[in-house]
Amino acid sequence: MTLTWVDGYPAAGVPVHDRGVAYGDGLFETIRVVDQRPLLLSRRLQRLEAGCQRLDIPCQPEQLRAQILEFSAALGDGVAKLILTRGDGQRGYAPPRPSSPRTLLLGSPAPAYPREHAERGVQLYPCATRLAEQPALAGMKHLNRLEQVLARSEWQDPAFAEGLMRDMSGRVIEGVYSNIFLISKGVLQTPSLERCGIAGVMRAEILERAQRAGIAVEVCDVSFEALLAADEVFVCNSLYGIWPVRQLKSHVWPLGPLTRKLQNLIADLSSGT
Repeated sequence: MTLTWVDGYPAAGVPVHDRGVAYGDGLFETIRVVDQRPLLLSRRLQRLEAGCQRLDIPCQPEQLRAQILEFSAALGDGVAKLILTRGDGQRGYAPPRPSSPRTLLLGSPAPAYPREHAERGVQLYPCATRLAEQPALAGMKHLNRLEQVLARSEWQDPAFAEGLMRDMSGRVIEGVYSNIFLISKGVLQTPSLERCGIAGVMRAEILERAQRAGIAVEVCDVSFEALLAADEVFVCNSLYGIWPVRQLKSHVWPLGPLTRKLQNLIADLSSGT
């Protein structure tokens, strides 16, 4: 089923003066919906509200929650993409004062990822496109995704399920559409996102559940050399859960026990990042 709502009502499109269209002035969330239930909704609303505060976009979380729940009930199963823009504006970068935010909800069927990605692991493509360091936007899921568009255009071979993205200094940051974790000597590590990257809701969920399970966790800068030296590597997002990483170029990692344990810990989410 495909659905499109604007500001809580069915609609065919969005006005051409919307600042999300003109400047990417807004935020978005990609939400897995199962049996009319939007997964990880509270985490998403918290991230959205925090992003709105940083961008100075008015936000009404409870109103958004009500819209998402109503939309999810209509969608049933699939993916709901929520886009929140600053609303309409005149030509020029200066934001309108006050602004009137606009919400878009786009519904589509859930993607059919191959089961072997989760069971046997995936191969990463080493993207040449680097992420620019901009702490003012780091962590947010804002609408400016041209870096990811460029990175994803680098490969067409279906042998690569994801791409590895690094920052301008060569540090490991994330996948093109996922977060990345590595396991070294029993410690679960994920890159710091203080300079760039998206702080994914599945990333946050994995960190919390791992800590509750007694697994040592660390958020830190990750060098490319540290990635290659890791015992296990996996990528994650809220649509597919966890995919073990088995290969990057000529380097190979095993499908390790801690990755399998974490897959089981989030099975209620990854079964329907």
